[in-house]
Amino acid sequence: MKAILYAGLVAAALYALICLLVYLTQDRLLYLPTRETAWSGAHALRLECRGAVLKVWELHGTARPALLYFGGNAEDVGASLADFDAAFPDRAVYLVNYRGYGGSTGQPSEAALTDDAVVLYDLLSARHSPLAVIGRSLGSGVAVALAARRPVERLVLVTPFDSIAAVAADHFPYLPVRLLVRDRYDSRARITQVRAPILIVVAERDEVVWRGRSDALIAALPPPLRHVVMVPGASHNDIGLSPRYSQALRAFL
Repeated sequence: MKAILYAGLVAAALYALICLLVYLTQDRLLYLPTRETAWSGAHALRLECRGAVLKVWELHGTARPALLYFGGNAEDVGASLADFDAAFPDRAVYLVNYRGYGGSTGQPSEAALTDDAVVLYDLLSARHSPLAVIGRSLGSGVAVALAARRPVERLVLVTPFDSIAAVAADHFPYLPVRLLVRDRYDSRARITQVRAPILIVVAERDEVVWRGRSDALIAALPPPLRHVVMVPGASHNDIGLSPRYSQALRAFL
């Protein structure tokens, strides 16, 4: 009996230790900063945002309508410059390196990234109109938070989720991650405050953001604003390679 009790106590202690480690290291799991890179054909802006300096890639800066892009948690947004250059020659395009990413200073967090998005919007809206927003994966959470606080022309969400806590619960069902996650990016709660048309682009074989997470977000959208495109055969990280993806973005924007 004592042996069983001892084994139970050891198991409980190990479980508590795993939960503590997940809690303490969650930022390393969620944010995977990229190194600074150089890309030809684009201008790099250095914009001050609340104690940090963000490096933002700019294309077609003299165009009146604009597009603001927020990428994934391990994405070098500069790698998409050529695609945006070809797809949107008539728009100014701004691709954001989050705090700690690609030459930007500071540390990433939900509060910092969403506040930075608002500051960038306010700066760019003084120069451009209308202003549309695209958010991919983690960036979908940033984009929804921005569109809930500022009027945008249109909102595109690529491989989006209802919340990071729900995504984590899918991947770690044996842990109480909904209680452990700090940066929740609760897009499902925020999306009801968005008044712009919204395009959801879903990868058919998304292995990171499972279909249920995107479906839960879609279900929260008002039908008049909701547009959904499924990219056949695409996974989470290769969706941008499909012609269907770029066609959907161009058609919507």
